[in-house]
Amino acid sequence: MPHPLSIGPHTVTPPVVLAPMAGITNAPFRTLCREFSGGKGLFVSEMITTRALVERNEKTMQLIHFDASEKPRSIQLYGVDPATVGKAVRMIAEEDLADHIDLNFGCPVPKVTRKGGGSALPYKRNLLRAILREAVSGAGGLPVTMKMRKGIDDDHITYLDAGRIAVEEGVTAVALHGRTAAQHYGGTADWEAIARLKEHVPEIPVLGNGDIWSAGDALRMVRETGCDGVVVGRGCLGRPWLFADLVAAFEGRTEDVARPSLREVADVMVRHATLLGEWIERGAAARSATVEGGGGRRVSESRGVVDFRKHVAWYLKGFAVGSEMRRRLAITSSLAELRAGLDELDLDQPWPAGADGPRGRTSGNNRVVLPDGWLRDPYDCAGVGEDAELDTSGG
Repeated sequence: MPHPLSIGPHTVTPPVVLAPMAGITNAPFRTLCREFSGGKGLFVSEMITTRALVERNEKTMQLIHFDASEKPRSIQLYGVDPATVGKAVRMIAEEDLADHIDLNFGCPVPKVTRKGGGSALPYKRNLLRAILREAVSGAGGLPVTMKMRKGIDDDHITYLDAGRIAVEEGVTAVALHGRTAAQHYGGTADWEAIARLKEHVPEIPVLGNGDIWSAGDALRMVRETGCDGVVVGRGCLGRPWLFADLVAAFEGRTEDVARPSLREVADVMVRHATLLGEWIERGAAARSATVEGGGGRRVSESRGVVDFRKHVAWYLKGFAVGSEMRRRLAITSSLAELRAGLDELDLDQPWPAGADGPRGRTSGNNRVVLPDGWLRDPYDCAGVGEDAELDTSGG
């Protein structure tokens, strides 16, 4: 079994991290995952853009709200301008907004890479170094980590150079998704790359990410790569109890595997939607929002259920639920409607065979959208500045 994971002053045991996922790893989902884990592990916010944070964007300020029970509080930042990243990190440190800062150099979506951000950025070695230097120097005593991919594509691999730069600039730990940006989520994650990175940067912890669909996969990744911990993303979509499995596995209780019935899954679905509504209501209250007729709670509940719709197919994966009922459940707009629809199902169904497998997006072999001339010189960062920053958080 691996040793406890040290992220600066924070000990993460077992060494399991919830990957930041846009629109997914908000406070309600983190709450569910943390409850199933018994409070063990590290749970990272969805992506926060540094420009939006510095400008105190209303949505962003809600996204960085942590429940009082979240310890340590972990924020993932996205940025392409060193000065803006530095301002955001100093703001977090000075205003005590988080206990740990993770930097996003792994996002492959076009609206991020076309700005030179996410998985495109490590190709520009000097820019990466400048951002890391600003972040680490501005963080005070807060640990700074980074998440990245292998590179832009098979012809532009960057992870070994990026790992060495991270060590030299004082980054506390690095996480590697074993795919390129061009692969998105297709094909098979390259766990050998995780092993090579661990050999290349023995000075700091290396976390592995990619194709962890079960607790057994997590143990196998650690065993095969020598990594210091795992980062779990799509494997927990519609399955927050995966964190109970992970904790049990890393503690040697490999026989303790969650196999919830559809009745138990339905209860979690309703709780998830409820938490989303309560979270939205708290955000509205914090903004001193008013709704005519005193219907604020009902409006927030509806918005929570609407936001939950994206999760329905993930929770029901593998269960015998007809296409018409799946469609109905995916367009519900109240908790009563969601509960009533679920109660029409055969809730005694056991956990289906094969439901532990891949979930989420699987497209691959994509053309990576980059700024003009991005690949001409891996060191020149001319033209990248504050105007390239995204202005909204959450992906």
